[in-house]
Amino acid sequence: MITSVLVANRGEIACRVFRTCRERGIGTVAVYADPDAGALHVREADTAVRLPGAAPADTYLRGDLIVKAALAAGADAVHPGYGFLSENAGFARAVLDAGLVWIGPPPDAIEAMASKTRAKELMGAAGVPLLAPVDPAAVTEADLPLLLKAAAGGGGRGMRIIRELSALGAELTAAAAEARSAFGDGEVFAEPYVEGARHVEVQVLADARGTVWALGTRDCSLQRRHQKVIEEAPAPGLPPALRTALHESAVRAARAVGYTGAGTVEFLVSAEGRPYFLEMNTRLQVEHPVTEEIFGLDLVALQLSVAEGMPLPPVPPRAHGHAIEARLYAEDPSRAWTPQTGTLHALDFAGTTAAGRAPAPGTPRLRVDTGYSAGDTIGVHYDSLLAKVVVWAPTRGEALRKLRHAVRRARVHGPGTNRELLVGALGHPSFVDGQVDTGFLERSLDALTGPVAGERYAAVAAALADAAVRGSGGAG
Repeated sequence: MITSVLVANRGEIACRVFRTCRERGIGTVAVYADPDAGALHVREADTAVRLPGAAPADTYLRGDLIVKAALAAGADAVHPGYGFLSENAGFARAVLDAGLVWIGPPPDAIEAMASKTRAKELMGAAGVPLLAPVDPAAVTEADLPLLLKAAAGGGGRGMRIIRELSALGAELTAAAAEARSAFGDGEVFAEPYVEGARHVEVQVLADARGTVWALGTRDCSLQRRHQKVIEEAPAPGLPPALRTALHESAVRAARAVGYTGAGTVEFLVSAEGRPYFLEMNTRLQVEHPVTEEIFGLDLVALQLSVAEGMPLPPVPPRAHGHAIEARLYAEDPSRAWTPQTGTLHALDFAGTTAAGRAPAPGTPRLRVDTGYSAGDTIGVHYDSLLAKVVVWAPTRGEALRKLRHAVRRARVHGPGTNRELLVGALGHPSFVDGQVDTGFLERSLDALTGPVAGERYAAVAAALADAAVRGSGGAG
């Protein structure tokens, strides 16, 4: 049995894991870089260990220091959160070699999915639908548009869209340089760029005894710079046959690498409804709360149980209702998403409820996951995510209306945020109708960041959401 967990991370996800640990009577250990000495995740932990320095390369990416911190603090398990070392097979092995429990998938599974090129080979062999790779040296006009991607990448780093053949050489060089800087690996590959595609993913959860759950779908199409901003579950408007095909492909992907624990299989779905494997994230996703809300599960608690060797039931629970998450960032969307810094004077969302609980029948609920509280400083060293604002409701229309209201009425004072963009996007007719693709924000940015964008779409959102509730009764 696990008695004490060190979270090898910071901010919102560290606080999220600590919350479940407290509920299960498990001790908690934080690690912190110098700028985070007074951070919320440090204040909430039972014990905190300093990682001297400020830059991630000197602190949160130092697996050796984190393992030493776990041993020194008496932790018997390590949870990696997301980002940083969460998909680093070498770190996972170091945790296990130190005699600690690794709350994640086997290192071999992480390694198998770490390279997108290798992952695609494995998925092709497992019968998972793929986009055929394109040899950059043999590209013709007929192959355009192309998408360049870092083989070891994530979060949009090392990614380029190629629409003109003359730009290919320079973009290959730039993508490789960015990939090498971000991931220590300059390998870049090319594949067809699917215009107008949706980003749909499947949450999987597997135990060590062969049971693999596919926990519904999430639509993560509303993105900026290939990074998600608004996510929802289930993905609206998918035909039953496509939903089933995505579930089956995700389970095949997990089985192909001997997966255990929580993970996500990501797909592009073309405008014609054809799915293509993107990647598998061998960790807990930022957007996991929307899955928790519709299934009434605590995925962190299930990660802990799987790590302790407990079996999953043969089939997962049924999903109910709809959930939508909006990511509130300290950034300026109108100025190339520039991060904003300074003192956070207020961060308050009225009417929040505890996370990881099955919703009361028919009652919409608001959940906020954050790593900040009033008085904290938003610095320059780390991700600018302030909070994840999540609403569950019986229908998509109700969830959308309550989330837009919650974001719009929240007390957020301090650095600038993307709140105006969130309010505008949640009220945009295309989003209300469930008709956005991965290029939506790029096309709509000027309209969504104008001085009256949020107010202009508010009335439209209210009317369309009411119509959706009356007309369809739901989620799609």
